[in-house]
Amino acid sequence: MRRRFHNRSGGGGTPAEVVLRLLLLKHVRNWSYAVLEREVRANLVYRQFTRVGAAKVPDAKTLGKLGVALGPQIVERIHRRVVAIAQEQRIVRGRRMRVDTTVVETDIHYPTDSSLLGDGVRVLTRAMKRIGELACAAGAKLRDRTKSARRYALQISRICRSRTEQGKERLQQCYRRLLSITGRVVGQAKRFVREVVTGIKHSDDLIGQMAIEGNCVYLETMIARVQHVMQQTRDRIFGGDPRTPGKLVSLFEPHTEIIRKVNAAKPTEFGKLVKFQEAEQQIVTHYEVYDQRPNDSDLLVPALQIHERQFGQPPRLLTADAGFFSARNEAAARERGVKRIAIPNLGTKSAERKKLQKKRWFREAQKWRTGCEGRISLLKRRHGLNRCRYKGPDGIKRWVGLDVIADNLINIGPALAARPAR
Repeated sequence: MRRRFHNRSGGGGTPAEVVLRLLLLKHVRNWSYAVLEREVRANLVYRQFTRVGAAKVPDAKTLGKLGVALGPQIVERIHRRVVAIAQEQRIVRGRRMRVDTTVVETDIHYPTDSSLLGDGVRVLTRAMKRIGELACAAGAKLRDRTKSARRYALQISRICRSRTEQGKERLQQCYRRLLSITGRVVGQAKRFVREVVTGIKHSDDLIGQMAIEGNCVYLETMIARVQHVMQQTRDRIFGGDPRTPGKLVSLFEPHTEIIRKVNAAKPTEFGKLVKFQEAEQQIVTHYEVYDQRPNDSDLLVPALQIHERQFGQPPRLLTADAGFFSARNEAAARERGVKRIAIPNLGTKSAERKKLQKKRWFREAQKWRTGCEGRISLLKRRHGLNRCRYKGPDGIKRWVGLDVIADNLINIGPALAARPAR
């Protein structure tokens, strides 16, 4: 991204093409920003591909900021353009379509009530320390309770192994102490916020004052989240109700959802549900990250509508797993002109339906459908789709979009190279 008046306001920025190519290389190789900087700096092929040439490679911190500037809407537009190029080259024609969903986990630790309370004590204390240093020790003094919170969190993790009544009583006692410590820290954080607002804690330096106000805003945000965690901990430990509305599983990624899927290896995942739909040549034609998890059966008709907009016609073959089945979905697909619909109904008692699902074309379509699961598995292994390293709701959309674009390019390249030269 190049500054408009860089001749008067400083050095030139990084061109958009270079930023995009660097990010795509990062996701093709599943590198961190630090590894990306090191590899591009040392490799002439990577320099040529990213159009860096003989210029200086942006450092890892700059690359991170440039990646945030490339928002999820821009990434989605780039993906649509890549799919359009595949259409123009007749690599994908939209005659077949398969749909599947998966969970992309956010970058959080396994959430427990004690660990979330410990996180709250730690981040509130850290922000108050920063304000105290910048305000030259004016106003209330900070009392650091992080060691006490850590000690009780460790005791809770040990007591949880016990299944006796005595162990349960000790567990509740430790939670009472941890909640009390957290409440005191929250009260102290509120006092710091009041003193910043009233001007008791301030800095004579303009930059220092801006830093104090920024930490104050951060404190206000985290106080609300920590109080929510305290309430859901009381409901579960002392009220026996684990289903608190809007349950938080992370203070840093509050948009994270608890998603339970039929997966023996990992029955509960913490992240966001993502839908992928593919056509021929293993090209992902559309992806979507959902803010709230929908039912799989509600996604089929919208996916068909997107396919029709992209290719100008419905697919001849539509296939998905049993989670997408409903009589309404099949009827809607037939009305839109889909000739063959291969979505199994596992609970059917109809002899006619069972006979249909045993037909050769239906079984072949289901075999092709399993390739969607393979595509998702490859995205997770090759490109790191299993866990998003970017922050926030926009970050997970950028992460998924760049992974999909990188994989599509890998599939489009060999298809073009295999064609005879004209």
